[in-house]
Amino acid sequence: MQQPKLSLKFPKRFLWGAATAAHQVEGNTHNQWTVWELENAKTKAAQAAYQYGDLENWSQIKAAAKSPDNYVSAKLADHYTRYQEDFDLLQKMHMNAYRFSIEWSRVEPEEGAWNVEAIEHYKAYLRELKRREIEPVVTLFHFTLPVWFAARGGFEKHSNVQYFVRFVEKILEEMGKDFRYVITINEPEVYAFESYYLGDWPPNRRSKVMWWRVINNLASAHRQAAIAIHAHGRNHKVSIAKNTGYFYAGDNAWLTRLSAAVMQYFQDDYVLKKFVRHSDFLGVNYYFSYRVYGYRIHNPDERVSDLGWDLSPENLQYALERLNRKYKLPMMITENGLADERDEQRQWWLTQTLIAMQKAMDEGVRLEGYLHWSLLDNFEWDKGKWPRFGLAAVDYEKGTRTLRPSAQWFGRVLKHIRGL
Repeated sequence: MQQPKLSLKFPKRFLWGAATAAHQVEGNTHNQWTVWELENAKTKAAQAAYQYGDLENWSQIKAAAKSPDNYVSAKLADHYTRYQEDFDLLQKMHMNAYRFSIEWSRVEPEEGAWNVEAIEHYKAYLRELKRREIEPVVTLFHFTLPVWFAARGGFEKHSNVQYFVRFVEKILEEMGKDFRYVITINEPEVYAFESYYLGDWPPNRRSKVMWWRVINNLASAHRQAAIAIHAHGRNHKVSIAKNTGYFYAGDNAWLTRLSAAVMQYFQDDYVLKKFVRHSDFLGVNYYFSYRVYGYRIHNPDERVSDLGWDLSPENLQYALERLNRKYKLPMMITENGLADERDEQRQWWLTQTLIAMQKAMDEGVRLEGYLHWSLLDNFEWDKGKWPRFGLAAVDYEKGTRTLRPSAQWFGRVLKHIRGL
C-alpha cells in the first residue's frame, strides 16, 4: 500500500526517540520477575496453544511460544553491556531522545546496600547520552522490584513506599544533574491490574481490595517521589507514563454512549486524578482504541498486530485531545508501537501516528515528544521473547542488531522533519 506524502511541522525542540525498560533489554537481571519466570516458564509454555492458538500468525510463533526458554529473560539483547551500539542506532535514525529505566534491583540488590558498580554504570550511560546530545527520559519503576522489597510485600503496604523514595533520592544524589525528564512509575494501573486484579503477573494475587490498595500506594509513591525530585532541582519535569486507550461509540444508542464514557473514565480518569496534581506533564502510552456497542467492545480488527491487537493509530489524535481538554498539561508520548516481526505494518503505523500527532497539535495539544516502543526487540513480560516490537531486530543468539526497513524509513523522515 502506498504511503501518503507527509507534510509535517513540529517544534524545533521536539523530542524524537525510542523507549526501552531495563528488565526487557538489559539481560541478566535479578528481581521478582526473574524469580517468577523460572518458576512459571514450563507452565506458560504448556498454556501457549490455548493463549495464542487463535492468532493468525500462530504457525510462525508456535515453536517459540511453546518453548519454556521463551519465558525466561536471561541474556536478552544484552543492552547492559552493548548500550553504545544501541545509542548508535538512535543516531542513525536521527533521534534526540531516549527513554530507559534504571533497574532498582541492580542499584540496591540488598536492602540498604548500594551497588557502586551499578551506579557507576548508569552514570556512564547518562554521560554517553549527553555526549551524543540525546535527551534522557528516566523511568524509576517499570514493573520490576528488588527481591527483598517484594518479600516485604512490595507496594501492597503503604509503609514500604519509603524504600522506593529512598531509592529515588539515591538516584538524584548520584546522577540527578544528568537528566531533566523523570517518569516515576510506568503504567501504575497496568501493574496493579495484572498483578492484583487478574493475578496473572507476580505476585499472582487476585484481590480487588489489594488492587485498590496498590493503586493508592503507587499514587503516594509518585507524590513523595515528585516532591523529592522537585526539591532536588527546578529543572526536573515529572510524570507517570499512563497507558491510555480511546473508547468510542460504535452507534448512537444511549447505552453505547454511556458505556463508552464509563469505560473511558475507569481506563484513564479514575487513575490519573490520583497522580496528575504532582505531574509537570503527562506521559502517554498509546497502543489501543476500543469501539463500543452496547456494553461490549467490538473492535473493527481490520488490521491487527502479531499479538492480535486492533491497530487504530489514527485515534491517537482523539486520545490526546481528550486528555488535553481534561488535564491541560503538556504531553509526551512515552510509548507507542506494535508487535510486527515481519515489519509489514510498522511504517503504516508510524505514518498514521505522525498525522494524528500533527492534527492534535493543530487543535491545541501541547506535545513535547514522541518515543517509539521499542528501540529493540525485547522481553514482553508474561508473553516472553516472541513478540517483536523493535525498530531494531535482535538476534538473541548472536546479539546482532539490524534496523528494520520501517526504522530506516523513519530515520529519513526524522532527518527531514528536524532539518538535518
